[in-house]
Amino acid sequence: MKQKVIIFSAPSGSGKTTLVKHGLSVVPELCFSISATTREPRGEEKHADDYYFLTPEEFRTKISQNEFVEFEEVYTDKYYGTLKSEVERIWNEGKVVIFDVDVKGGIRLKEIFGDKALSIFVMPPSIAELERRLISRNTDCSETIKTRVEKAGEEMTYQKHFDKIIINTDLDVAKAEVEKIINNFIND
Repeated sequence: MKQKVIIFSAPSGSGKTTLVKHGLSVVPELCFSISATTREPRGEEKHADDYYFLTPEEFRTKISQNEFVEFEEVYTDKYYGTLKSEVERIWNEGKVVIFDVDVKGGIRLKEIFGDKALSIFVMPPSIAELERRLISRNTDCSETIKTRVEKAGEEMTYQKHFDKIIINTDLDVAKAEVEKIINNFIND
């Protein structure tokens, strides 16, 4: 199998992670790239399973040692990044890498991987629905939700940089669309 990557990006609360998990459950050729972050774990998230949870100092050390494919300081001292070792691990297993990354990270990964990459942008049906989802998820304080909703408006302007756009109004429809898009890319 050719070395390929699939990139999912979206404003927080759009359903991106749910769609990534669905893709992983139905397409056996996929393997999730675990991102590194300095944010605190949410809910049941576990180190080296959902994210590599690092301190800002640990993250900056890895930056200085050129260990990232890409990284972004999304908020002050809140870093997210893709470790080179993760991509190499997955490709060595003969699998296709699937990324669940922020919008700027998604654009950067597409630039880096070019034709080896399929980038997918997940859109919420509206900003109001996005806010409702973030509130009902019950993992962030109201100030964080407000910041995420404000950021979502800006992030949605970047959709034109992605190969495919999925508007996640109906989850079952979005899941079917994800399956089709992924399978077409992998089998191309």
